[in-house]
Amino acid sequence: MADTPPLKILQGNALSEQQKKDLLHRLARVEGQLRGVQKLIAKATEPADCDGIAQQMSAARKALDRSFVNLLTSSMVTHAEKASSTEDAVARAKHLSTFLDKYV
Repeated sequence: MADTPPLKILQGNALSEQQKKDLLHRLARVEGQLRGVQKLIAKATEPADCDGIAQQMSAARKALDRSFVNLLTSSMVTHAEKASSTEDAVARAKHLSTFLDKYV
């Protein structure tokens, strides 16, 4: 499998460049874990192999959950830093609250 070129990180208000780099690094690790799980499944020959597969799937799921939490906390920090007034900060907090209700 050929290596994919790195993604171009765009400037914007959503996340800082460092926050994006950190999230992309975490997701690349999850992607590697999932490729490993696929290999384990392909090579499974004994019922006991399922234990190792389940363990690796659980680790990948937890890593993805940690990435999601990292996205949320980064978003909270960015939204708070970008607020221009108290009213703007309240509106941004309400947006994040809706975001949490929708995805958590």
